[in-house]
Amino acid sequence: MKLSQFKYNLPQENIAQYPALNRDTCRLMVLHRSTGDIEHKDFVGLLDHYGEHDLFVFNNTRVFPARLYANKEKTGARIEVFLLRELNAEYFLWDVIVDPARKIRIGNKLFFGEDGSIVAEVIDNTTNRGRTLRFLYDGDHEEFKEHLFKLGEAPVPKFIGRDNEQEDLERYQTLFAAKEGAVCAPSAGLHFSKQMLKRMEIAGIDSAFVTFHNGLGQFQSADVEDLSKNKIDSEQMAVEPECVSRVNEAREKGQRILAVGTSTMRALETAVVGTYGRIKEYSGWTNKFIFPPYNFRVADSLLANFHLPMTPQLMLSAAFGGYENTMNAYRTAVKEDYRFGPFGDAMLIVE
Repeated sequence: MKLSQFKYNLPQENIAQYPALNRDTCRLMVLHRSTGDIEHKDFVGLLDHYGEHDLFVFNNTRVFPARLYANKEKTGARIEVFLLRELNAEYFLWDVIVDPARKIRIGNKLFFGEDGSIVAEVIDNTTNRGRTLRFLYDGDHEEFKEHLFKLGEAPVPKFIGRDNEQEDLERYQTLFAAKEGAVCAPSAGLHFSKQMLKRMEIAGIDSAFVTFHNGLGQFQSADVEDLSKNKIDSEQMAVEPECVSRVNEAREKGQRILAVGTSTMRALETAVVGTYGRIKEYSGWTNKFIFPPYNFRVADSLLANFHLPMTPQLMLSAAFGGYENTMNAYRTAVKEDYRFGPFGDAMLIVE
């Protein structure tokens, strides 16, 4: 397929600036992929499609405050520094993106905080905007990270179009976030409130967790028209024994399996073994890029937010729901004023 096939008209006013007042009070579109039929519900209607011993698989990654600002030595120029991942804890090395990149060269020093209490030196270029920083910190590693993260903001994507707010650190985090490492929230999981999780428990719906540390590639469109030649950045993930056991048991018993989010679906499809939908333990990196056509082998339903044009999440959703069905659902969502982006509404794709 071609990149241009995933363009659609998305007015800026359809991109949600804030989440729903309560996490589970957003709207839910239900797309039946076998027929293309569409239903409009409230999010709590999600549970109408599942019963006892069905399995919801969540992503338990935890977003860290990745967006910081620093002043360049001598000139004092203000630089945005977006933390991507820690490379080496012992030597305080981080992989980052800097903006404006043209002003930052190897050997430059950056001063963080109003008092410049944290200093970093640029030691390498990784991409056009990418740099490796060595933080010049004399102290305990955990103390350093705590200090650094206090200076950071929630990495809410800039396409939302508003200034960062202190409350975003909580808004941009799932209730079950446990393992730090993401710079993009697993947005489908943001809709689950304590009340919704309790309703699941009462209904006898089981849950399992993968860990998939979403990177910035989640919001970046492909850079080639022929999607078979597109490559995406690798992201770290883990599927642990408890999740493997729950998923494989659900498969064996014919229970329904819902992948909560496109990152969860990618993790499951990375860990799958053979043609029968069983998964194995996995710990490492994946650059799995899913676009139509694709044969999904584990989950039989997908919960996702409404994603921006030409993004990998949209392509995965279209691969699962069917290209024509999904793009029609997106056009309907725009017409019906659904809210798009990580703080927006949700779409459930079922048979």
